[in-house]
Amino acid sequence: MNFEEVRKIADCVLYEGYILYPYRASARKNRVRWQFGVLAPRAWSEAGGCEEWWRQTECLVECAGAGQLAGRLRFLQAAARRVEIAEEAGRFRPVASAEIDGKLYTSWEEGVEREVEFALDFDRSRPISRTVPFEFAAGTGVEEIGGRAGEPAIRIMREHRALSGALCIEAEPLPGPYPLVKVRIREENLTPWTAPHAAREEALPAFLVGAHLLLGVEDAAFVSLADPPQWAAQAAQSCRNVRTWPAMAGEAGARNLILSAPIILEDYPRVAPESPADLFDATEIDELLTLRTMTLSEEEKREARATDPRAAAIIDRVDNLPPEVLDRLHGAIRYLREVRGEHPAASWQEPGADASVRPESDSVEVCGVTLARGSRVRLRPRIRRADAQDMFLDGRIARIEGVLRDVENRDYLAVTLEDDPAAELYQCHGRFLYFAPDEVEPIKERP
Repeated sequence: MNFEEVRKIADCVLYEGYILYPYRASARKNRVRWQFGVLAPRAWSEAGGCEEWWRQTECLVECAGAGQLAGRLRFLQAAARRVEIAEEAGRFRPVASAEIDGKLYTSWEEGVEREVEFALDFDRSRPISRTVPFEFAAGTGVEEIGGRAGEPAIRIMREHRALSGALCIEAEPLPGPYPLVKVRIREENLTPWTAPHAAREEALPAFLVGAHLLLGVEDAAFVSLADPPQWAAQAAQSCRNVRTWPAMAGEAGARNLILSAPIILEDYPRVAPESPADLFDATEIDELLTLRTMTLSEEEKREARATDPRAAAIIDRVDNLPPEVLDRLHGAIRYLREVRGEHPAASWQEPGADASVRPESDSVEVCGVTLARGSRVRLRPRIRRADAQDMFLDGRIARIEGVLRDVENRDYLAVTLEDDPAAELYQCHGRFLYFAPDEVEPIKERP
């Protein structure tokens, strides 16, 4: 199964919580990464850890006979990166950062990509299940940099711990006249863990981070859970997805691919064509991310480049972004259509849409007094109101700016505070406070 056509959008899911801004080790707001699609070791989670150890994807497949399911679990593993500087007698000393030939190297954490592939043959005649265990061994790596006479000036030590887990895959034919099979995939982190009360930071190297599933079928077709056909609506409602949301993927209208992600995506999510390069946010806010990166000082950019090669690539792309490409990010027209026939009637939300409602001249009677625009009232907010700020308005004098009516024919008074120095500004911009007629006391005087 070729998943390349959805890999770019899947990479946005994989890296968004890891490299988005781009992150820097010294920035307080950037220090808590590794938040999306997290699965913790079972022993740590069940001992009271703040993250879950499993999640479940359920989706529907339309299949008249036999079909094949192929999938790929993708996630990041946090690996420790430690910078060490050379000392005498071949010894090295760990440091927070070091500079060689004008380039900065920092100690922090890196994301290591992991993938687990699986497949399952199924048919309409019987349920079938399979468990796919996976394991990644612990490892270390050494990168030596700089120095003279063959001796390194610094070295970068990278370490990651062992990970293990399982994918429990089931295909269950559904009863009824329609050729539907429910596919269930449960992802589990079964990494052994002997410190059940460890802090999240200590358990992090054993987490699956940014985890998501790519699923594909042959000789069958997926059914959209977000917009199922009427005949499959009841079966779609029976699907139970836990901490993940499957969406149709690939070319619009295709039914052979699904991306099950830890964030809600619409069917057939795509990276917008205006996106100049990977910013790992599917270009929802590419302009914001680009401008945010531009505001970094040269020292902050230098530090971010030392954080991760992907962060360095983001900064280099933004620094060299042509003005015309940045202009394209500012706005886009997705479609144009010709309006034929008569113009539709104005929405009830539009001012003047209902000629029977005139806030400037309408009135309402309270305690035998007619209140209209210009009337002075004393505010008496009722206990039923949810806004706690109203307690500070109790007893204040206000002037009515208009009488309004909602779609359920309930009257409301738009008011400004008489002693508010900004009242004239609020009147100019149409920004008022709103109260029901039984929440005011008339001040008997002529409007």
